[in-house]
Amino acid sequence: VGIKVQAIYLWWHKPVIDRELLQSLPNLKVIANSGVGMDHLDLRLVASFGVKMANAPRAVCSATADTGMALLLASARRLVEVHNISISPSMDYCEADILGVKVTGATLGIIGMGSIGYKIAVRAKAFEMNILYHNRTRRKVQEEQAVGATYCEKIDSLLQQADFVMLVVSLTPQTHKLIGKRELELMKPTATLINISRGAVIDQEALVAALQTGVIRAAALDVTSPEPLPRDHALLKLKNVIITPHLGIKTDKATYMITEEAVENILAALNGHPLPSEVLPS
Repeated sequence: VGIKVQAIYLWWHKPVIDRELLQSLPNLKVIANSGVGMDHLDLRLVASFGVKMANAPRAVCSATADTGMALLLASARRLVEVHNISISPSMDYCEADILGVKVTGATLGIIGMGSIGYKIAVRAKAFEMNILYHNRTRRKVQEEQAVGATYCEKIDSLLQQADFVMLVVSLTPQTHKLIGKRELELMKPTATLINISRGAVIDQEALVAALQTGVIRAAALDVTSPEPLPRDHALLKLKNVIITPHLGIKTDKATYMITEEAVENILAALNGHPLPSEVLPS
């Protein structure tokens, strides 16, 4: 069977691509990934077998940006907490001290201004937010002006000013535990941290401590490390945290578009054409 396999479509990081599998598939030409993040693949190992790789950036950007804004809004207005109060048997009125924080006019700091980060900025502009961003490379002036975004060369400057910090970076050795104790302490005590990238971008132990002691107001996480968290994990016991199970791209339309994009890349590779979404090892 292995001789016949020329393409692999990875869905939710499965199957696991290791040296043993690659050695068993001598005619493999391409691996297409369902999503943008490629941190689950050893890109150099795959490339060393002459296998091309592709991701699905076009399909996932809007759905993931929507997830980021949904988490921001849900955390700001404490939607999960007040939902639980609203359906509790003892509910007779809503406590006056269950106050959210204002989104309109607040400052959003976006760390990682690629395709998804930029779409988040577009959405945040509609909420009349002030937008700061930190990125490896500065975007064009006209792109900044279109969403009213201000570039922060130093991440520290963004962390000190933002009411909401949104993580939209790829997981690399450089971004592993990008947000740790020092970074959390730079944030405002009224600030909210939102992560739609990868769980390992945050030092989770430092985050637990920061949330328990009021170093920051709240966190909203679509990703954790590991996924799912152990059922006794401290993050699951905190009221000021919203956790969703890596919903990023999970809409009916996005999953269909991801498959279309993967098939497009696979057919290109099998026919000897350039891959529309090829990913090269850095």
